[in-house]
Amino acid sequence: MTEDDQKIENLLNLAMDATQEERQKSENLAEGYDEREQAWEVIVRYSGTLTGQFPPNWDVVQLSGGYAIVTLPLREIRVLASLPQIEYVEMPKRLYFALDAGRVASCVPVGRMSQPEQRQAEGDYTGQGILVAVIDSGVDYFHPDFRNEDGSTRIMAIWDQTGTLHANVGRVPAGFSMGVEYTQEEINAALETGNREAGYAIVPELDTTGHGTEVLGIAAGNGRASGGRYRGMAPESELIVVKLGTPRKNGFPRTTELMQSLEYVMRKAEEFRRPVAVNISIGNVYGSHRGTSLLETYIDMMANRGRNVIVVGTGNEGNTGGHTFGQLALGRPEEKEFLISDFETVMNIQIWKDYADEFEITVIHPDGRRIGPLGREVGTARYRLGNTDLLVYYGEPSPYQGRQEIYLDFIPEETYLDSGVWTIFLTPVRVVTGGYQMWMVDARARENGTRFLRPSADATMTVPSTASGVTAVGAYDARSNSYAPFSGRGWAEKSFVPRPDLVAPGVDVTTTAVGGGYVSVSGTSFAAPFVTGAAALLMQWGIVDGNDPYLYGEKVRAYLRRGARQLPGFTEYPNNQLGYGALCVRDSLPD
Repeated sequence: MTEDDQKIENLLNLAMDATQEERQKSENLAEGYDEREQAWEVIVRYSGTLTGQFPPNWDVVQLSGGYAIVTLPLREIRVLASLPQIEYVEMPKRLYFALDAGRVASCVPVGRMSQPEQRQAEGDYTGQGILVAVIDSGVDYFHPDFRNEDGSTRIMAIWDQTGTLHANVGRVPAGFSMGVEYTQEEINAALETGNREAGYAIVPELDTTGHGTEVLGIAAGNGRASGGRYRGMAPESELIVVKLGTPRKNGFPRTTELMQSLEYVMRKAEEFRRPVAVNISIGNVYGSHRGTSLLETYIDMMANRGRNVIVVGTGNEGNTGGHTFGQLALGRPEEKEFLISDFETVMNIQIWKDYADEFEITVIHPDGRRIGPLGREVGTARYRLGNTDLLVYYGEPSPYQGRQEIYLDFIPEETYLDSGVWTIFLTPVRVVTGGYQMWMVDARARENGTRFLRPSADATMTVPSTASGVTAVGAYDARSNSYAPFSGRGWAEKSFVPRPDLVAPGVDVTTTAVGGGYVSVSGTSFAAPFVTGAAALLMQWGIVDGNDPYLYGEKVRAYLRRGARQLPGFTEYPNNQLGYGALCVRDSLPD
């Protein structure tokens, strides 16, 4: 490993060492790589300036606080890392998209008063004067719940990152290099055509999955299509929508696009001079889950910019069997068994441990064959077990990550991995703390039966809900007042800050559907927007109505925690399933 390689994330080092065939068959190793262009999109942290420092064939999008997204030829990544102003380089990660009864459960009054003094008397807030931003899969902007009584749009701006310029409508947003931004005036022009086909000819933004439309309806839909019955949390707020992602074969957005989306939202909030509540209902499992990746530290930095609250769902990995842990002691080896289902095409396992500890790793095939102890070769080590290739990379601590990662990527020789029960056998050599954690690939990417045989639901919050500056939201079932078992949990250890912060309804929630009407949904993706809308209500009370001009950021999170309701069956709060309890807007407002 060269000195400059230490400025490159472990996973990116492995990806660059891998062959093209290995990258194509891996879940993570090709993320951000454009095979046709032989170019890679990466995240960098830098000091000083980047202006005029790069060759003209490098595409650079500068973000706030010394972060940037750089697209450059594969062979020049180490050239990038060698530049003195570059501090660290990471590859992007794939992100996964994880009302009536929900509003009542969240203690939202049902009145509709328009004047501040009336709202204070009745305890009713609607999000007036606050921006609600949803970074997701887009929006059905024709849906009545995102339109005013006169039919005009409530959406101030849409950035469709998948869009291409056409006619005389839209533009690439200033400071970025992809997608198309549409203004409120352009969206209204599309709506005034009176039908979707003609409207899409003007503003061709579509929510093809429905996820973003569903999330936005919970956070801020006004219920016009249901006579007000299914209105969301902040029905009179103004809206910003970012449709994530650029067209690619797997259809999933990346962390690089999420970072640019957040930058865009904060710039628009400053342009419109509005406080903003931001909803992020996507995530992934890669990382130490300690808030140290460039994505997480960037979000933390943005959380301190302007008047905002950033809300992130904790993901749906709680009961998927994708995490386990252990505690090693000298003379006591441990084994971790995991099942690879039939027809499984991808598998990777991250092992995170204290760098002071040393242990040997042996991998045992379902037929009993084994390899190990795995060597700590410089660069990538390759092994073969049956019809499965194993890529192994021993990471080193970085300036931003003090723990050690050992990354195992299982690559099928042809199409499918060898199925059956595999074993990772750990033999301690030197033990200081002895603790270790293992995470396998996201549940959305693997077959249902693929899992650890002795899993732990703890530490299953997805990234970036693990960032310290966000309000992390899990899910509960408002019908039974019980924790939703799929909801990602925080660390069980008392040494960690209690997470999640709170929970909100996330089981069979009714919300807006693409094409009009409503649909029932479940997941922490749909718990988070309850809290996003609640944050808008608190900021309206504080900032817009003049009760507290500093009610944003950490102060909103503190108020939400204070007002959270305790659920039956739990004696200790905060805890790593419910945090401080279930969202209750009424009790979160000061007396």
